[in-house]
This record gives sequence, C-alpha cells and structure tokens, in this order.
Amino acid sequence: MAKPNGSGPKKAYLILYNAASAIAWATILGRVVAVLGYKGAPFFVPLVVDNFTRITQTCAIMEILHALTGVVPAPVFTTSMQVASRLFLMWAVCWPFPQLNTSAWYSSMLCAWSLTEVMRYSYFALKQVEAVPGWLHWLRYSAFLILYPVGISSEVAMALRAIVGPASSLAPWYPYALAAVVLSYIPGSVILYGHMLKQRRKYLGVGRSAAQKKTQ
Repeated sequence: MAKPNGSGPKKAYLILYNAASAIAWATILGRVVAVLGYKGAPFFVPLVVDNFTRITQTCAIMEILHALTGVVPAPVFTTSMQVASRLFLMWAVCWPFPQLNTSAWYSSMLCAWSLTEVMRYSYFALKQVEAVPGWLHWLRYSAFLILYPVGISSEVAMALRAIVGPASSLAPWYPYALAAVVLSYIPGSVILYGHMLKQRRKYLGVGRSAAQKKTQ
C-alpha cells in the first residue's frame, strides 16, 4: 500500500488504519473457524459474522479514497474493482437474501477474504515501521495464487445461487442485473489476477532483482 512515510500524522494514521483492519478481519476469520469447528456446519456462520462483515467490508471504501487522494500509491482502477466486487456481494447478494449465507460458499468466501486481508493489512502496518518479516512478505505476494481463485469462485457461486433462486422475488429485473455483474467478472478477474501476478514478479521475482541491481 505504501512505503514507510517517516514520522508524522500520515504514518500514524496508516499504522492505525491497517492495524485496525487486520484485527477486524482476524475477528471475522476467528469467528468463522470457531463456528465451523464447534458446530461442524456452515449454517450457523452468518449468525456470528453477517453484520460485522458488512461493516468491515464497507469500511474498505477508504481504500478507494486513499488511492484517489494519494495517501497511498495504489492504482485507483484495480482498487475500485476489488472493493466494488465485494460490496456487490455484501449488499446486493448477501444482505437481501440472508438464506444464501448458510451455504458453504459463504463460509469459503469469508475465509478467503479474511485470510487475504489479515496478511495484507498486517503487512502494510508493519511496513510503516520497516518491520515486515520475510515470511509475511512472501505470503503477501504469494497467497493470492490460491486464495483469489477460492474467493472469486465462492463469490460467483453465491451470485448464481441468488440468480436461480430468490432474486426474482425482489424484482423481475433483479436476476438480470445480477447476471450482468457476474458476466463482468470474466474480464475483471483476468485484470485483477494479472495485476497481482505483476506485483508478485515485481516484489519476489525478476522485477525485484532488477530493482536491487540498479541500487547496487
């Protein structure tokens, strides 16, 4: 998200924001895992995470504002795509049709999201004080290889279940609106996954090596 910014309000804000976000997503992950471990079924998961997850994910709108205002050097387009796709799931699928949230797809989606965000926000918080451990650096740019396909597959499955299920009860046009968004996942997922692969090459692969050689 950002390179260490030295001292000052901006650095303090980024540490606080990223630490709070990491804790929030760790709470979601812990609740999902605890419920699945204790109850052994995803049916009970939404009872303990639904509202908290909606609030936490909606707060991610700040990511777009950070990119727009230059608080962090993040690309506005890809940041907006990722945040928008999750808000679509939270508010256009999971909120109006809570009966869908009892499925395993909902739990797998939250696990993929929360694992990703715990690592990402922890990485950015520690980066502000130049204390990122090597293993976390590697996970930050490698875990998506598995977590992104799991997450997006779960998102699409949730949307499709709404389309063929209760969506038409909300409005006759609603299934078609959902279908249009799902179709946008085809180019969108390619763009986002390609961006993450490029970031991985930059920080773990050829790009990183080349940058190091230039500074030597």
